[in-house]
Amino acid sequence: MTAPVLLIPTAPHADNIAIINIDNPPVNALSHAVRQGVVEAITEAEQNKNIEAIVIYCQGKTFIAGADIKEFGKTPKEPHLPDVLQRINQCNKPIIAALFGSVLGGGFELALACHYRVAVRGTKLGLPEVTLGLIPGAGGTQLLPRIAGVKLALTMITSGKPQKVEQLEDYGIIDFLISANNSNKDHLLTETILFTKQLLEKNQTSKIISQQPMALNDEKKQAAQVLCQQFRDKSAKKSRGQQAPQSAINSIENSFTLPLNEAMEKEREYFVACRGSAQSRAMRHAFFAEKTAAKLIHSGEIKSTPTEIESVAVIGAGTMGGGIAMCFANAGINVTLLEMSQNNLTKGINAIAKRYQQAEKRGIINNQQVNQCMALITGTCDYQDLDQVDLVVEAAFETMAVKQQIFSQLDKMCKPEAILASNTSYLDIDEIAKATRRPEKIVGMHFFSPANIMKLLEVVATKYTDTQTLTTAMTLGKKMGKISVAVKVCYGFVGNRMYACYGREANMLLLEGATPQQIDNAMVQWGMAMGPLAVNDMSGIDIGYQARKENTARPDDPCYFAAADILVEHGRLGQKTNVGFYQYDEQTNKRSPDDAAIKLIRTHAAKLEIKQRSDISDEEIQQRLIFALINEGAYILEENIASRASDIDAIWLNGYGFPRYLGGPMCYADEIGLEKVVATIKKFQRQAGNTYWQVAPLLEKLLAQDKKLTQ
Repeated sequence: MTAPVLLIPTAPHADNIAIINIDNPPVNALSHAVRQGVVEAITEAEQNKNIEAIVIYCQGKTFIAGADIKEFGKTPKEPHLPDVLQRINQCNKPIIAALFGSVLGGGFELALACHYRVAVRGTKLGLPEVTLGLIPGAGGTQLLPRIAGVKLALTMITSGKPQKVEQLEDYGIIDFLISANNSNKDHLLTETILFTKQLLEKNQTSKIISQQPMALNDEKKQAAQVLCQQFRDKSAKKSRGQQAPQSAINSIENSFTLPLNEAMEKEREYFVACRGSAQSRAMRHAFFAEKTAAKLIHSGEIKSTPTEIESVAVIGAGTMGGGIAMCFANAGINVTLLEMSQNNLTKGINAIAKRYQQAEKRGIINNQQVNQCMALITGTCDYQDLDQVDLVVEAAFETMAVKQQIFSQLDKMCKPEAILASNTSYLDIDEIAKATRRPEKIVGMHFFSPANIMKLLEVVATKYTDTQTLTTAMTLGKKMGKISVAVKVCYGFVGNRMYACYGREANMLLLEGATPQQIDNAMVQWGMAMGPLAVNDMSGIDIGYQARKENTARPDDPCYFAAADILVEHGRLGQKTNVGFYQYDEQTNKRSPDDAAIKLIRTHAAKLEIKQRSDISDEEIQQRLIFALINEGAYILEENIASRASDIDAIWLNGYGFPRYLGGPMCYADEIGLEKVVATIKKFQRQAGNTYWQVAPLLEKLLAQDKKLTQ
């Protein structure tokens, strides 16, 4: 096996320049072998009297793109990254980094430790550690503010978002920017060697960032501290509950309030503390959960090659159908949008155009991209126009009869190899598939609203779906930039089946005397992006009401979602009617508590002979809702509706606003301990006296074996 780092003592056409060649596919990650190889190569180059300068160059598609994810959670081996960077920094010969691709995390820190940096246009630079509950731990919070200023350092490090080198031209990070030459793979190396030759000819000394002073006068220091506080306040809202962004700001502030050696020590302390935290464990779990979700478990079947999808159709031009059409157009795929009337079709296409215009105003896309996407979307009112499409997604009204009729029609009109997908949120896709002569080509593609924004896609395999169809749907999801998770058929699949248990407890608490505001505030304080009742109002209380009516396995319990049902039956459908669990200002849509809703619910609770309580605590609300989620997730795993606990977490992180720093409901259960989960569920079982709080056998089994859900 070839070593991932090789010292080439003589660069092409430059006898006095050495190349440290890194080749560690796929992304040249900073594995132990790479770290050790770089240190050894520098030592060897220093000892060679003929070498006057060193270029660090990577093979493949990118410069170093960060740490080696295979080493996450393991005890790091020496040399540690800060030691490698110090070795680069202190080298007595200038070291020049040749940057291209994605220069992220430790890769960017390594580049900042080099004495000069050359980059190809289009290269992305970033310190995304906060997305894993970490901060840069090898000098990033000290080097970046020294070369580019405190504001840029705060922006890049607290957001974790990479920026292209063109956006950073005025910050002094890149010493020489060159145009890409896609026809010549060695163009960057050639230009970097020429740049290095010029440095040597001019006898320029090494430009070491760590030696650049951060001495600010009192006025500038005060301004920088104000800026840090502004970012603290901003991060407290945007990254609510997360520790890493706050630690990063503290470390950046140290860059201009402490001597460098002390600030570097503090940075490492912050990094180690973050690395050992529950939040970072959870966020690393989330990272791997999303990567793993894309991998199908084939159960011994032959892996199938996905079908090439060049054209799709979407049935229904409403909010959901329009959003789905945008997903395909954004991925460069031709879309035919079908509606039953020309009036509805025109409304739908106009709504899509409006959404694109809003995205353009916000700077998300440019006018050329808007025009390209709109050109890919055409409309029709005739099923015959779908005869040659490769895939159809149905996004029509959520009733079985309507969907079966549509699929029967599609089966007649579409070519035999076309895949037919349903966007249903709840209905039995096995039954929908029976309406066709191609059940093996039927699959669920459950988008989340708004479809063009939400990252989650549940890909639902029926008992008939063949491997190629499933693989094609998963591949298509990835092409659209979705987190695609394969699940099987049951009422509500994974996400909505669990959400029904979450909502069930919220509704029961309303009947017992809690107010909508108390429930929502408790869940937001716990970490959820929104409370369940505010979400219900936003999506429309009638949607769940209608879905429950279609559910043949609905519990025979008059208390089941009784609070929501009584509101719908009194015309309170949520934001669309300006009244639901809350009331909404007609002009501003601002939410406020509504005594009328509370009175309706409590009057209905009295009819159901449910005693009102005044002792409902926030902790009880939080535990009942979250533990209901965990318990149902365990049932779903046991029934093999989801293949992995991490798949459930990926669904809840990307579709339901579950806090990323808690890793998802299954990860959270492991973190607090299954012993506590089981004991609390049993407590609720004793208190409630109903059939809902039955401990999932899988939880009991794992607890007895001292195992975890996410192992």
